[in-house]
Amino acid sequence: MQTSPQAGTVVVIGGALKADSDAVWQRIVDEAGGPGAPIAVFPTAAYEPERISAQIVAALERCGAVAQVVPIAPHLDGIDLQARLHDPALIAQVAASRAVFFSGGAQEYIVDTLRPGGRETAMLGAIRAVFEAGGVIAGTSAGAAVMSRLMFRDAMDNLAVMKGLWRAGQEYDQGLGFVRDWLLVDQHFLKRGRIGRMLPALHALGCRMGLGVDENAAVVIRGARLEVIGGAGALLVDIGEATHDAALPAFNLRGVRLSYLDAGDSHDLDSGVTTPAARKRDGRRIDPAAPGFLPLREAGRYFLDILGEGCLHAALAQLLEGAAPEVLGLAYRHQPPPQDAMPGVGFEFRLYRAPGLVGWRDAAPGADGYTLLGARLDVIPVRVALPLYTPLRAEAPQPLQETRP
Repeated sequence: MQTSPQAGTVVVIGGALKADSDAVWQRIVDEAGGPGAPIAVFPTAAYEPERISAQIVAALERCGAVAQVVPIAPHLDGIDLQARLHDPALIAQVAASRAVFFSGGAQEYIVDTLRPGGRETAMLGAIRAVFEAGGVIAGTSAGAAVMSRLMFRDAMDNLAVMKGLWRAGQEYDQGLGFVRDWLLVDQHFLKRGRIGRMLPALHALGCRMGLGVDENAAVVIRGARLEVIGGAGALLVDIGEATHDAALPAFNLRGVRLSYLDAGDSHDLDSGVTTPAARKRDGRRIDPAAPGFLPLREAGRYFLDILGEGCLHAALAQLLEGAAPEVLGLAYRHQPPPQDAMPGVGFEFRLYRAPGLVGWRDAAPGADGYTLLGARLDVIPVRVALPLYTPLRAEAPQPLQETRP
């Protein structure tokens, strides 16, 4: 069962919220009705549910909510998990809430607990009822991963997914389905280079668009409207016009559309229109195709580890403000594990400008945030030398030649 994506509000947090992230917590409380809003906190995914739930409750109550823990988690000691899932008092507590918050941890604990064997529990039914009544479903990290119809369950190796080493029920699984069917949500996105697993999943699982939320950022989703809040941004990955060459012996896509949205930016999923934050519209508009465009990044950088921490973000900034119309990077493993069936295969990432590429810089003094719309990406399998390089050997010393005046 999937909940209607038009009912309530979803808040997807990319994980690792910083101490000064009260804007995200406050937005959850405001969406739930403001001061006094009852919020049910599920530490189900957490490895230390008591500690994590106490932190979440404190953050929400600091912003005016009345937050209560729903003590259902595999790592809670001395409880009867099945009894609590069907406890009328706990179900009534959730049903009376205006918002539900899922902690981080391991997303498989959430789906396996609330929907064991694919069968929805009464507790999950109560959570869906909160959403259907116009309430809020929020989650961070693992709690964000469960929001889409499909989710990554345990796919930590991005390159392995690109090489096809992922299986239903293990690396990916059914999520809870609080957003549109064709939207795949992922978290810790740019920090952990997770476009490597996002692209094969979109292509194989029938999802047209991916929403990759970075750490210390959140995306508020209500109906078709997305809004980015927090201290970082999110990447929209659209394969609606991308092509795939089935004759190639490894994963490939050409013409993927990428757009990076910063805090304060919004996007309409129906129209495809992005509205930059007001401070961006008052700042510097960047159009590399415009007459008189002056690049701010002259030196081109080749990204030897495009899936490394923050590398895709840096590559997009270089594409927008650099002199070259394309930016290249490589995804490969210099020491493949024994189970790698394609040890010499890597993937070239080619980011390039296309008609309509445009961006904005933040106008605030000292700010370095930007918005970028309409970059294109090709991912092409390549053969990589193993080892990629070898040390130079010392040359034999040459005898000195006598010179005469």
